[in-house]
Amino acid sequence: MTTFTDLGLAAPLLRALEEAGYTTPTPIQAQAIPTVLAGQDLLGIAQTGTGKTAAFSLPILHTLNAKGGRPPRGGCRALVLSPTRELCSQIAENVRVYGGHLGLSVAVVFGGVPHGPQRRALSQGVDILVATPGRLQDHLDAGTARLDRVEVLVLDEADQMLDKGFLPAIRRLVKALPSQRQTLFFSATMPTEIGRLANELLRDPARVEVAPVATTAERVAQRIIHLEQGNKRRILAELLRGEGVGRTLVFSRTKHGADRVVKQLAQDGLAANAIHGNKSQGQRERALAEFKDGSAPILVATDIAARGIDVDGVTHVVQYDLPEVPETYVHRIGRTARAGASGEAVALVSAEDLDKLWAIEKLIRQVIPAEDKREDKSGSLAKPGLLQRQGANAGRGNGGGQGRGRGQPGGHGGQRQGQPRPQGHGQGAPRQGQGQGGRPPAAAKPQHAAGGEATRRRSAAGGGDGTRRDRDAFRSGDFRDNAPAFLTRGR
Repeated sequence: MTTFTDLGLAAPLLRALEEAGYTTPTPIQAQAIPTVLAGQDLLGIAQTGTGKTAAFSLPILHTLNAKGGRPPRGGCRALVLSPTRELCSQIAENVRVYGGHLGLSVAVVFGGVPHGPQRRALSQGVDILVATPGRLQDHLDAGTARLDRVEVLVLDEADQMLDKGFLPAIRRLVKALPSQRQTLFFSATMPTEIGRLANELLRDPARVEVAPVATTAERVAQRIIHLEQGNKRRILAELLRGEGVGRTLVFSRTKHGADRVVKQLAQDGLAANAIHGNKSQGQRERALAEFKDGSAPILVATDIAARGIDVDGVTHVVQYDLPEVPETYVHRIGRTARAGASGEAVALVSAEDLDKLWAIEKLIRQVIPAEDKREDKSGSLAKPGLLQRQGANAGRGNGGGQGRGRGQPGGHGGQRQGQPRPQGHGQGAPRQGQGQGGRPPAAAKPQHAAGGEATRRRSAAGGGDGTRRDRDAFRSGDFRDNAPAFLTRGR
């Protein structure tokens, strides 16, 4: 069995790990630490909760301590980019614990708080800087930060930074970095965009993967509840009052949606808080504190705000809204079943969510157990491809009636005019004698291909919370609930 001593870490680091109760490295730590100590670039793929922070911070602390020297004024020796304030704070706290006996300096830079203390910290120079991309770019633009002396760059939760629209900011920051540096990517999933950026920034990297891409946590019991959109509030309240439900994370697609869910839960007598980019830092810290101490054991969050929530004892993750990007489903349910515990992940799925559900099941390569709580069960829940194949077989009978499209009346006739489709369930199964009957008109083409690609583009391009963001809001909060349309093209 590998121990931290076997990894060749400095004695002060081993002492700090022992004091913190760390005995055996996790798989990602055992594989990544020797590679980083050797100075090689790294692409690390691991689910949340597997110890990625220690996997990159321990060898960085070891190397900086061994080299000695002082950080440059206004700059840093190691830079860690992360998508959220909470995750930045969490990383910095862990780095301070691990390096408690080394005397190296650590600072954080993120939006939502005054610039002054950050400027003062940067002016002295810091060994390790943990930052969100937007606020760090602000400091660069203002001349209060420099990145020309960075020795190690870390992109943590890289897939989420790309999904949430941070790619332009990351590219701008990289231009200010020296070309001779070590670069480390850590991510829970490996979408195409991560591969593109890795090819640009990593030089002959070692790849460490401790869990297959899009593999859900083994100890998470997943289930789906089919219902009408209007019944989500009632079913959510019933679920949260259920036996065995303790600390629970509820995911909402938008910031305003999260606030609305909290108000509805309060009306139902359930104590909950919301956490998202529109909340002040004080509000976010209070919400997390009440979540941890149990005074408000329900936390309603947007995806990007939840990235820094590292709380043990989360018994349930509830997806009030399914994510637009299937990989995000894996991130969400990874918030429970941590540290050897078990957990349950429940998704509330209305007819409007079926495209997203099918894309998720395709990604994780499994059918999630489902319970049908719809009041109207007349609509089909089957995937559209199956319905189309059934319709094609049924349509080869002796059908009468008026054909539509290029099909001829009778026999192979098209779909009968005026025939209703089940709402939200894709192409309904034709009645006997009303098969596919030739090519359907363009307007009738199903929109479910490629895991709901058309649905995601419509959601990103129009409507919802994402249409009202401006540059200043992005900079100050470093949060986006939906990637803008120009970033989703080509997915």
